Amino acid sequence: MKYLIMLSILLTSIAIAEPMKQSHYKQHGDTKIFYSAFESSFIAPEVAVAYNFVRGKDKGLVNIAVVKKLGRGEPAKISGRVFNILQQSQPLEFIAIKEQNTVYYLAPFEFDNEDLLTFKISVDSPASQGSYSFKFQKKMYHN
Repeated sequence: MKYLIMLSILLTSIAIAEPMKQSHYKQHGDTKIFYSAFESSFIAPEVAVAYNFVRGKDKGLVNIAVVKKLGRGEPAKISGRVFNILQQSQPLEFIAIKEQNTVYYLAPFEFDNEDLLTFKISVDSPASQGSYSFKFQKKMYHN
């Protein structure tokens, strides 16, 4: 069941990701930090209930995975904030999702229709060789 939940979230984030000129990961040493942001209504209701996420047209999730070996997420301390174009911000409170031999992190956030959001993320992990910060942007739409 948990494997299906992880696969559902991963496939959903890939399917709805808008084409970007940049890749959806950052390289830090021999570690890749994968990231995505998507509207929460794309996850199945049972997945939302299982992890206590609120689904809605103005609710989103940001997904971070620290990967040293493909297919295996590494433990990390993830923190961050999300900013709109007016520089109003929200803290991102990441929840570790542990499944089999992997872990990834999800954090809920709220957004307005056609919001261009900037995510500022900090990752602290032995796998990523210390602390690493990066940012990415995503335009969010109500479904």
